[in-house]
Amino acid sequence: MEKTLVQKYKPLVIALSVIIPLAVAALFSIKIEGYDLSFLPPIYASTNGLTSLLLIAAFVAIKNGNRNLHEKLMKGSVVLSALFLVLYVAYHITSDPTPFGGEGAIRTVYFVLLISHITLSVVVIPFVLFTYLRAWGGEFEAHRKLAKITFPLWLYVTVTGVIVYLMISPYYA
Repeated sequence: MEKTLVQKYKPLVIALSVIIPLAVAALFSIKIEGYDLSFLPPIYASTNGLTSLLLIAAFVAIKNGNRNLHEKLMKGSVVLSALFLVLYVAYHITSDPTPFGGEGAIRTVYFVLLISHITLSVVVIPFVLFTYLRAWGGEFEAHRKLAKITFPLWLYVTVTGVIVYLMISPYYA
């Protein structure tokens, strides 16, 4: 009996779902001096914004029965999310952290959004990968069921990424 794509790649998805967050966390302890990548935050925030738009467009495309467009938009979403991760890590290993300077209720709002964004950005990794694998393997009913969870999580992460950037951007040095 031949394994499905999900069965075949499950160990890789699990490994990536653990390795990516651990690697990102570990990279925060590394500082590479001599590079000024201070131009990156608006770029990686824009990749989050574009990903949000692609996710919504992909949702609309599949609801309208346009599977081909949906597939292209979802591939674009995956690529933009990967690009975001690379740019985010590059910035943070070459730059000092930026403290949030807001006070009062806005400070609480910022940290609630930031903590939920970070937490769900870790949680969404296996959801995105397994949802993608199910579609790639032609398991469309299983894909659809998982996508009902993945879509709002992924959309939340991308939208809050933009909001967090907009809230902290006045405090960049």
